[in-house]
Amino acid sequence: METASSSAAVVGNGDVGSQRDRSLVPERLLRREQERQLEVERRKQKRQNQEVEEENSDFFAAAFARERAAVEELLERGESVEQLEEAAARLQGLQKLLNDSVLFLAPYDVRQGQEALARLQAALTDRRQQLQPKKRFAFKTRRKDTASATKVDAVPGAPAAEGILASLQPLKEEGDFGSSWLCGFSNQKSQVLEKRAEELHQRDVLLTELSNCTVRLYGNPNTLRLTKARSCTVLCGPVTTSVFLDDCSECVLAVACQQLRVHTTRNTRIFLQVTSKAIVEDCSGIQFAPYTWSYPGIDKDFEGSGLDRSKNNWSDIDDFNWLARDVPSPNWSILPEEERMIQED
Repeated sequence: METASSSAAVVGNGDVGSQRDRSLVPERLLRREQERQLEVERRKQKRQNQEVEEENSDFFAAAFARERAAVEELLERGESVEQLEEAAARLQGLQKLLNDSVLFLAPYDVRQGQEALARLQAALTDRRQQLQPKKRFAFKTRRKDTASATKVDAVPGAPAAEGILASLQPLKEEGDFGSSWLCGFSNQKSQVLEKRAEELHQRDVLLTELSNCTVRLYGNPNTLRLTKARSCTVLCGPVTTSVFLDDCSECVLAVACQQLRVHTTRNTRIFLQVTSKAIVEDCSGIQFAPYTWSYPGIDKDFEGSGLDRSKNNWSDIDDFNWLARDVPSPNWSILPEEERMIQED
């Protein structure tokens, strides 16, 4: 009897143990899923930090440095009012570039940019004074210019990026940016906008705050950034380096480039030729197809861009929000062949 009871107890305990193991399976899976999600968030944050540095290097830093050097050269040899006006126009383009980039720049980089702008503005004021004929009451003009320069110099002292952003001087909303290396369109609605090859050659193109516009860029720009666009069609010739898309929706983009990065964009079709892997992040409803746009002179523009036309990774996409290698990302897809038509109007 005791033996039988002991056996029954062992069997019973075994059943309880098995049931306990089975009940723990969902909990273990839940923990694994939570750990996976945490790892995804950690990797995402790391990528975002790296992305800021890359974007600064690829677009802002290069464009800002080139234009800053051009302004400095003009101020050093500026011996006429026309040269100083050109320097002032380029300085306005630098301010516009910084205004549009402040949201993704680190506070330190924004302060550095503002300090550089303040120094250039002060130098421009000095050069203008030197060219002005002396007047009996010139001290009034000096005092006015000094007060203006003091106001600009106070900007870099803001403790945080928010303070710097609030202090940025507003610019007139224009189609062009008054810069030798930076050009583009901003704050346009329901317009057909174009740039010709001679206007774009090896320049940085910035398109921002566009709605229901058709943009045709004929030629070979150095970089292209499209941000805050809604229901727009953007057709661009071969871009020598990188193309950035950020905060866009319901758009169509046709572009050839070395690198494409797409962020926080949804329901957008991209007709693409790219020599490296394209990258999407925080996106949904992105559709890819081969680059098909053509115009007279595009072969010459491809030659000038240095892009290898035989190399096209248009369908090889990295989604930073999708880690599963054996399951396609739900955030992007291949555009069916029967839908690969670009409506330009």
